[in-house]
Amino acid sequence: MNRVLVTGGAGFLGSHLCERLLGEGSDVVCIDNFFSGHKDNIRPFVAHPYFELIRHDVIHPLFVEVDRIYHLACPASPIHYQMNPIKTVKTNVMGTINMLGLAKRIRSRILLTSTSEIYGDAQIHPQPESYWGNVNSIGLRSCYDEGKRVAETLMMDYHRQNKVDIRIVRVFNTYGPRMAVDDGRVVSNFIVQALRGEPITIYGDGSQTRSFCYVSDLIDGIRRMMDQEATIGPVNLGNPGEFTILELAEKIAKMTGSRTKFVFKPLPSDDPVRRRPDISLAKAKLGWEPKVSLEEGLARTIEYFKETLSTRNRT
Repeated sequence: MNRVLVTGGAGFLGSHLCERLLGEGSDVVCIDNFFSGHKDNIRPFVAHPYFELIRHDVIHPLFVEVDRIYHLACPASPIHYQMNPIKTVKTNVMGTINMLGLAKRIRSRILLTSTSEIYGDAQIHPQPESYWGNVNSIGLRSCYDEGKRVAETLMMDYHRQNKVDIRIVRVFNTYGPRMAVDDGRVVSNFIVQALRGEPITIYGDGSQTRSFCYVSDLIDGIRRMMDQEATIGPVNLGNPGEFTILELAEKIAKMTGSRTKFVFKPLPSDDPVRRRPDISLAKAKLGWEPKVSLEEGLARTIEYFKETLSTRNRT
C-alpha cells in the first residue's frame, strides 16, 4: 500500500485528490491549517481506516514517513491569498522548502501544483509551458503569482542539486463541488449570486477570457503526472475551451433560471486579459485531456451549491 501525503488536503482540490487516492487503496495523510480549507470537505473520509488528518501549517517543518508527496497547500482564490499576502508568500516559499526537505530526507517523489498565474497577463496565446510569462512582481497578485514562480524554482533546484524526484503541474481555472461559497472565484461567484437572485458582478466589460476545467478531469491529470516517468514538467493541466466572462455569466444565469441583472465593475489590477492552456504536452506525455464539458460540469456544480445554500438557510 502506498502511503501518501497531501498538503492542503482539506481544500477544494486537495479533498478531491484525497478522495481519489482513498478510492485507489492508498493510505492518505492529509495536512491542512484550515486557513482556506474546510473540515466539511474531508468529513466523509474521517472515519476511513486509511485516512489520517494532521492539523499543520507547512511553513513549519513536518516529519512523516510517506512514499509520495502531493504539495497543494496554498490559498488559491484572490480573496484568500490577498487576505494575508505575506502568509501566502511564506506558504509558497517556506512551505515548498519544507516539503522538498522532507522529500529529500525520505527519498520520496513530490508533485507541486503550480498555477497558470505564473504566466501573468500573457502576451502569448494559448500559453505553452515554454512561455516565461508577463508578471508584475509588485502588484496585489504578486504574493501568489511570484510565490508560485519561486516554488517552481525551488523544485527545479532541489532536483538539479539534490536529485529530488519531482513533478510540476500548472493548474488552470478549475471548478466543481466543494468550492467555497465565498472564495471569490468567478464560477462560484456567478452561481451563488444567481441562486440567491442577486445581481451577477462582472469585472471589466466581460470580454476577458478564461478556460474552465472540471475538478475530476484535473485530479485525473494530477494522478497521471505523479505516476508517469516521461517528464518532470512543468505540464499545463486545464481545459482548452475558451469562454469570455460574459458568456459564462449568461450561461450560468440560463442554467439556474435566474433573471438577475449583470452589474459591471472596474477590472482588478493585473487581471489577465486572456487565459487558455496549450495542453499539447499533457496529451503527449500523460495521454490526458479533459472529458467533462462546461455545461455538464456547471450542472453538477450548480446542484452542489443549491444543496449547500439550502443547508445554510435551514441552519
